[in-house]
Amino acid sequence: MFTGIITDMGRIAALEKRGDLRARITTGYDTATIEIGASIACDGVCLTAVALGPDWFDVDISAETVSRTNLGLWAEGRTINLERSLKVGDELGGHIVSGHVDGVAEIMAMTDEGDSTRLTLRAPEALAKYIASKGSVALNGTSLTVNEVADCTFGINVIPHTQEVTTWGRAQVGDRVNLEIDTLARYVARLRDWG
Repeated sequence: MFTGIITDMGRIAALEKRGDLRARITTGYDTATIEIGASIACDGVCLTAVALGPDWFDVDISAETVSRTNLGLWAEGRTINLERSLKVGDELGGHIVSGHVDGVAEIMAMTDEGDSTRLTLRAPEALAKYIASKGSVALNGTSLTVNEVADCTFGINVIPHTQEVTTWGRAQVGDRVNLEIDTLARYVARLRDWG
């Protein structure tokens, strides 16, 4: 489990196609505190550390994960959002995030509003019903509040601090971002459909 509060920006140092895709990610984390098998959210996708070095960790990415996320767009040199898994007693500053990405949203528009940037995104039709005004979404692993929803589009604001400490400061129209809907919305919809 994660909170959607990004704690490092990593860089894709290497990609290798094997049976699965292997990625080497450089990090500012003290890798001596990461164990093999640890979960790390990489652009919002929960991945397992399978090898470690002094300033890097490797992850294996299955074809299923590549097909449901934007990880197929990863290239060497790309900067990504990182978050280590939640520990008992940690502050829950965002919302509960599983790291199980539901689909990919596209940035349709960006406008400056004061010091913040307002983004309009389009969600896949099958996921749009789970996105609610003033609810939460995780986009590339970042916990964000939804401003408004209209059919398959929704808006968010990104404050300057978030732009500085995450990859949102580099976002552009047309970018495809990992979307995880709020877990509570998923269960509410399931209960509604059940009865």
